[in-house]
Amino acid sequence: MDPVIDDFMHETYLPISVIALRLLIALICGAIVGFEREWHRRSAGLRTHILICLSAAALSIAAIEITHLSTFGSDEIRIDPLRIIESLTSGVAFLAAGTIVFSRGEVHGLTTGAGMWLAGSIGLAAGLGFWQVALLVTFFAMTVLWLLRRLEARFGLRSPDNEENSRD
Repeated sequence: MDPVIDDFMHETYLPISVIALRLLIALICGAIVGFEREWHRRSAGLRTHILICLSAAALSIAAIEITHLSTFGSDEIRIDPLRIIESLTSGVAFLAAGTIVFSRGEVHGLTTGAGMWLAGSIGLAAGLGFWQVALLVTFFAMTVLWLLRRLEARFGLRSPDNEENSRD
């Protein structure tokens, strides 16, 4: 076969069905967190959280695949898959920082920024195949976002009127 076609058609280390399932889990978990943010009309909502989660999953799958490529099999090349976590963390933190605003003596967007960072972590876990971790983190995140919002309103820690105008 043609070398270009051979290179393009090489098999992946992970079966494509496993890759698809990991990406689907990342998509669903990102959608769950993003839906909550969208529901409360926050700046980063459904699409943003899904895309962050999917990109983190894709990067982690790529890291797995890279470590198994024969191209990088020599002793001269050292692969450190943990660098993907470092670069993902700094990249998502950069995006999340853009959602944080200081206005009229108040800080807005912290929860949205934290949610974006969380979506990256969930995607990373899903992409690496730790779907149990991705699902548990998503469940705990929703518990924090929904339950604590209700408790804050019930105990007067944040007034419902202020909550609607707040952009966290």
